[in-house]
Amino acid sequence: MSSMELSLLIFPSILAMIFLHFLFKKKKPTLNLPPGQMGFPLIGETFGYLKPCSATTMGDFMDQHILRYGKIYRSNLFGEPTIVSADAGLNRFILQNEGRLFECSYPSSIGGILGKWSMLVQVGDMHRHMRMISLNFLNHGRLRTHLLREVEKHTLFVLGSWKENCSFSAQDEAKKFTFNFMANHIMSLEAGKPETEKLKREYITFMKGVSRSTILKFIEGKMKERRMKIKRNDQGCLNTEEAEDEEEEDLLGWVLKHSSLLTEQILDLILSLLFAGHETSSVAIALAIYFLQDSPLALQQLREEHLAIAGEKQQSGETELNWNDYKKMDFTQCVISETLRLGCIVRFLHRKALKDVRYNGYEIPRGWKVLPVIAAVHLDPSNFEQPLLFNPWRWQQQQQHLLQQQQQNQEQQGNGGEDGLPSSSNFNYATNSNNFMPFGGGPRLCAGSELAKLEMAIFIHHLVLNFRWQSSDTDRPLAYPFVDFPKGLPITVHRLHIV
Repeated sequence: MSSMELSLLIFPSILAMIFLHFLFKKKKPTLNLPPGQMGFPLIGETFGYLKPCSATTMGDFMDQHILRYGKIYRSNLFGEPTIVSADAGLNRFILQNEGRLFECSYPSSIGGILGKWSMLVQVGDMHRHMRMISLNFLNHGRLRTHLLREVEKHTLFVLGSWKENCSFSAQDEAKKFTFNFMANHIMSLEAGKPETEKLKREYITFMKGVSRSTILKFIEGKMKERRMKIKRNDQGCLNTEEAEDEEEEDLLGWVLKHSSLLTEQILDLILSLLFAGHETSSVAIALAIYFLQDSPLALQQLREEHLAIAGEKQQSGETELNWNDYKKMDFTQCVISETLRLGCIVRFLHRKALKDVRYNGYEIPRGWKVLPVIAAVHLDPSNFEQPLLFNPWRWQQQQQHLLQQQQQNQEQQGNGGEDGLPSSSNFNYATNSNNFMPFGGGPRLCAGSELAKLEMAIFIHHLVLNFRWQSSDTDRPLAYPFVDFPKGLPITVHRLHIV
């Protein structure tokens, strides 16, 4: 058979196969992705997204993209195809579905800095285990007694060093307070002692990106000391004072006694907790000082609230604050909520889609990075009236609205009585707002959220009762995207004599 004849025989078969292929081929559906653009190859739009901006704004990049594409758009950020969300509903949906539809997914550089076992980058069972350790040690009982007392002690230690008409960095002083507290809380290190100052120097070196090894060596040395002390205690070799100290255990001691974590895991856990508890709370306190210095009416009302508390303490002959005093700080909580809303320390979170997700008609492909932008929701005029204005009274209005709503619901359900409606002193309205998520949400809600608010409230109490202050140099908070004061927020303080 000639090649011509062979071709004539085969050609119809090839045509038939091609026809059948196109006839039965399942057409792959086109994904309805959010609008947007992917930017340059590899880097995408990352540089524009991370460009420093005022911390009390969304920044030009977010403003322009929301205006052009809407509150949900696609981009290429951190080297990955990304869905960016400035939508409160989607943000809440993402955070509530952690571990089911979405998963924490920070850049690998974060794990390189804080450690691969850091609670920030861990997912699944290990994250739940580490979070439970933190929650157990920050339980309500410890907050009410031990931690409140320690927070006040460290507040007074820092404020007691301030001299009349003295100028300094408010942010540095806030960092001194939170670092001393966390060092004591985690490893029982006393403020001002050589060992604490050494840890502080190692931490500063670590934060400059020089090395993790020196600070980890310090923490590991404390672990060895503690293991020896625990062993001696079990053998009954401690004297009375040492035994009493052992009973008042810190977080390191608790982890060594009650968890099965390996040494490397404990080191990364301790370092990440020191970082999280120190950095975020200190910035929050500095932001409160910054906002209050330009809001005399808020400062006046705040001072009146704390004068009333201090007056009651004097009449009862008490000196230390207690939990009942803390729960009377209603307007203080409004100031804290407004500081966290407008300052928005954690501006966005890193997540990735575990499976294809459909939301409001849009497709979020499996494996794509997802960024819920908390700051965009906090500064959205459709969520908060005049969002760029520091207005702590907005939270009082929300309190009244929620109380009225609950009262109406109770009347409809016939569920009145003292077990129904919570009073303004024991109900945190801010955390019930779907548009307010300064501590994240869902299963990864910040374990130290209540401690952070306690720190801010106690620091503010003693600050407004003992000092007035003004800026000694122009400064404002910038987002890099982490929030920081370029000059450290320089202020000059003057001592008050009103209590």
